[in-house]
Amino acid sequence: MSNPLQYLHDQLEQWRAEGTYQRLRILESASAAESRFDGKEVINLASNNYLGLTTHPKLREAAIQAVRDFGVGSGAVRTISGTMTLHMQLEERIAQFKNVEACVVFQSGFAANAGTVSAILTPEDHIVSDELNHASIIDGCRLSRAKIHVFPHKDVAAAEKILAELESQPGRKLLISDGVFSMDGDIGPLPGLVEAAERHGAIMMVDDAHSSGVLGRNGRGTIDHFGLHGRVHVQVGTLSKAVGVLGGYVCGSRDLIEFLYHRARPFLFSTSHPPAVAAACLAAFDVLEQEPERIERLWDNTRHFKKGLAAAGFNTGISETPITPVIVGEAKTAHDLSRELFQEGVLATGIGFPTVPKGKARVRTIVSATHTKAELDRALEIFEKVGKKLGLV
Repeated sequence: MSNPLQYLHDQLEQWRAEGTYQRLRILESASAAESRFDGKEVINLASNNYLGLTTHPKLREAAIQAVRDFGVGSGAVRTISGTMTLHMQLEERIAQFKNVEACVVFQSGFAANAGTVSAILTPEDHIVSDELNHASIIDGCRLSRAKIHVFPHKDVAAAEKILAELESQPGRKLLISDGVFSMDGDIGPLPGLVEAAERHGAIMMVDDAHSSGVLGRNGRGTIDHFGLHGRVHVQVGTLSKAVGVLGGYVCGSRDLIEFLYHRARPFLFSTSHPPAVAAACLAAFDVLEQEPERIERLWDNTRHFKKGLAAAGFNTGISETPITPVIVGEAKTAHDLSRELFQEGVLATGIGFPTVPKGKARVRTIVSATHTKAELDRALEIFEKVGKKLGLV
């Protein structure tokens, strides 16, 4: 009998032959500055755990207490019987932190982006989107069935030109950009985009996943970083990166959030966060406000590591944040570099097409606030050693 899924096996074999097949590495310890993967202790430069909060005592204690008080699950979706006091407290806390009227929490940042864009727009509407926006934004745009107009990366003039051309067209216009771009680590030109949206009456939306806990006062994100409070209609953030736990959120007006309660499909059809997750997230916002030195250490480590990579001769592209790519060109080269680094004691994941364009494959690194200078110096030595072995530097 023929196998109707044979084509999947054939594609996997092709990836193996090309050297781009990726096997999942198994984390066997806490996610920390040094972690154990596949039985090997390595310096972890592949995590989004920017501030080291995955192991913070206050988050651990909050999660454990929540399990004791409320059990391990909520038992339902939010709109049936799964909205707990912890969920409401978390949304109120985030809204206060982000200086907005209201907030809704989703099960992931991906769900927050995809669920929001697809909920607030219709096929009669238009989306103006940066070409390097995150996959969750792209999927949300497609699900909305709105007309999608893509502008070159960070090209404010091109975005405004599209908006101007759409003024005579019926339907709403949404201008959307990442705050920090996840593959190159550069910051979006939000002041110019916000001004363009205002001139043309467009909805302004920003995905702040990689700036949450990283940029702005106490990690409030790019809207705070640029002083754009009250001028961005839809703010998306994450609870899975610097916050150290799991989930995503959308901030904005009370009307926006109430509308998402009624129409955002991931919110309507997914069981709500377990009590431990919500409680740990609440504790994380306490830490952000009470321990600003963590963000200072993150940026100090970032500057140190970037300087070391540049001195060794690596191409780190246009990064302005702790996301620091080591760009090598071909996907096979990126995976070879990642594999050799791991053997020497550094975890940094190879990333190629379709996550990044062909010819721009890289190993992406992210330092954390909890890396020591000794760990970063050792990682830099390993990068240089492996880079020379592979003829990259």
